[in-house]
Amino acid sequence: MENLKTSELTKVFHALSDETRLKILKLLEKGELCVCEIVNALDMIQPKVSFHLGVLKEAGLVKIKRKGKWILYSLDDTDLFKRFLILSVLEKISNEEIKKELENLKNFKDSQDPRYCKT
Repeated sequence: MENLKTSELTKVFHALSDETRLKILKLLEKGELCVCEIVNALDMIQPKVSFHLGVLKEAGLVKIKRKGKWILYSLDDTDLFKRFLILSVLEKISNEEIKKELENLKNFKDSQDPRYCKT
């Protein structure tokens, strides 16, 4: 396992220090999502969600995949240390804590026009 630099560790712990980013990670634990799904789950404006996703990506905690014109986000499990860290953090967050967000996500997916943002 490769050692992380102090600056990389700082980015990781900074990314994990925000409640919104923790909620995003917990949502992504269920599978990949596009930004519009995360926006609806969190009931937050897109630029704010994109900012938080950028912090998580910069820290190496999430990765992106292009699917046509859509960008899908998922947990980045390529680094063993970060994978264990994410799993340890997510284990401490119950689904009950993000119940509203999970309901929002389900309602959005159920009512979603299949031409848009279908994952």
